[in-house]
Amino acid sequence: MRLPIEATWIWRTLYVIATIIRPLFLRLRVEGTENIPPSGGAVVACNHTMGPDYVILGYASTRQVYYMAKSEIFYFHPWLTQLIKASGAFPIRRGQHDSNAIEMATEMVRSGKLVGMFPEGTRSRSGRLQRGRSGAARIALEANAPILPVVVIGSEPVLPDLLKLRRRPLVTVRFGKPIYPDPGIVDAAAIRQLTTETMFALAALLPPALRGYYADVAEVERKEQEYLEREAAQNGHNV
Repeated sequence: MRLPIEATWIWRTLYVIATIIRPLFLRLRVEGTENIPPSGGAVVACNHTMGPDYVILGYASTRQVYYMAKSEIFYFHPWLTQLIKASGAFPIRRGQHDSNAIEMATEMVRSGKLVGMFPEGTRSRSGRLQRGRSGAARIALEANAPILPVVVIGSEPVLPDLLKLRRRPLVTVRFGKPIYPDPGIVDAAAIRQLTTETMFALAALLPPALRGYYADVAEVERKEQEYLEREAAQNGHNV
């Protein structure tokens, strides 16, 4: 068993526990770990299904992944708050434009950490990719750091099938090659372009049936160009 590098003691402890109980939940196949930067900060951009993707992704990574967590869980009990923070989570107010969480995530990436993001924003009930949101790209551009695309495939049955007498589901975690943004360019067009590039990278790691919104490259490029033109026209009108 190889423990994750640059990880807190709580993360390593949880990793050992997860290794022991993993056979009860799933069979795991991990591909492309050589694409994980051995050091330095990065935004880890992952698809978001109805399965426990954040747990499986964190376990599969050779380095600790830090996640945003809904702010409510930080107020249940002081001991729980300390445990959550020690495990690498930091709060975000869901459903709001939480600039503090974005700034904190950016600083964490700048300090050399891997910050896990789900660019779709919400879970996909069908498992197919939804249109990406801009948070991951914005953080990567602000921090001048790469985006590491990764997909989790087949995690939906992990918890529902736990008590059923059947073979554990096979879950695949696939890491792609890092995407390095152009330095010094942080505007709406650059953010949207990097978001689209990231989502295409996720789609390329998925089976064709799960590529969803990003299945048709030409159609997506047309829609994104129309979106940028509307935004530019709106901004010009406001000025």
